[in-house]
Amino acid sequence: MNSKLSREIKAEALRLGFSACGIAKAEPVDTEAAKAFQSWIQRGGHATMQYMENYEDKRLDPRILMPGAKSIISVALNYAPSQPVKGFANYAIGKDYHDIVKQKLYKLAAFIVSLSSSPEGTSFRAFTDSAPVLERYWAMKAGLGFIGKNHQLIIPGMGSQFFLGELFVDIELESDAPCQQRCGSCHRCIDACPTGALSLAPSETERGTSFSSSLCLSYLTIENRGDIPEEAAQKMGETFYGCDRCQQVCPWNAKAQPTDEPLLQPTDELLSMKEEDWQQLSVEQYQQLFKGSAVKRAKYEGLMRNIKAIKHEQDK
Repeated sequence: MNSKLSREIKAEALRLGFSACGIAKAEPVDTEAAKAFQSWIQRGGHATMQYMENYEDKRLDPRILMPGAKSIISVALNYAPSQPVKGFANYAIGKDYHDIVKQKLYKLAAFIVSLSSSPEGTSFRAFTDSAPVLERYWAMKAGLGFIGKNHQLIIPGMGSQFFLGELFVDIELESDAPCQQRCGSCHRCIDACPTGALSLAPSETERGTSFSSSLCLSYLTIENRGDIPEEAAQKMGETFYGCDRCQQVCPWNAKAQPTDEPLLQPTDELLSMKEEDWQQLSVEQYQQLFKGSAVKRAKYEGLMRNIKAIKHEQDK
């Protein structure tokens, strides 16, 4: 194993702007995690996200996703805002994180390739929420943090507002020790979830809590293509894209520092939007406001559906 290269990779990741970096051996996920994922799918915990059912073999063994992979470099990029935008989950107020994280990963890969002593060169694949990869699991295995009861990756001392990314490489690197669960007896996230999407799990194989996508306001306002159930609409409050309540109450986020990544800052146009502006938003305004943004995941029709659902509840 190359300890020196592992240290250099981590240092370069931090220099590129990542908040944390760790390394895990590329191998099948452990039996407990595999059973938990399979059980979640069988129960329909993924709601209408059928893509979660695809490529289970690759999801549970990264060496199938990238033949020859020996190490998984896991990274985290802080998105905690200095200026939250009313109506939006914090992760959505900047430019599309897929592009930002991927570009940084490619730069990290180029750095690794430049140091390679192999005549054939170094092979790699970069991912961020765009492939059958159990991202939080690998971040935990790489020592970045632990998977909390809110099912978020929590980095001790830094919180859970992070985008995750992975670089699969065909180099055997020194692995980090996995991070152990540190929620203890705290269940604030479960208590704060307005729809009951989080609940105590029936067994320890599900890491203490069970998660139902079909009840989650983030799923209902982003991935969901149907109507928002009235019972859920009543719990949306003023947020019409996503939900951060399980993170807002988490004690680990008390000392979270705002990101200094320029591309993750909200635009002046977004910050200036008022309630009446959202209700009268045109397709053209939507395209201008969210050019290069992850918000386009919900599409214009989905965003307006959410806004109208809140207005309907307010007018009752």
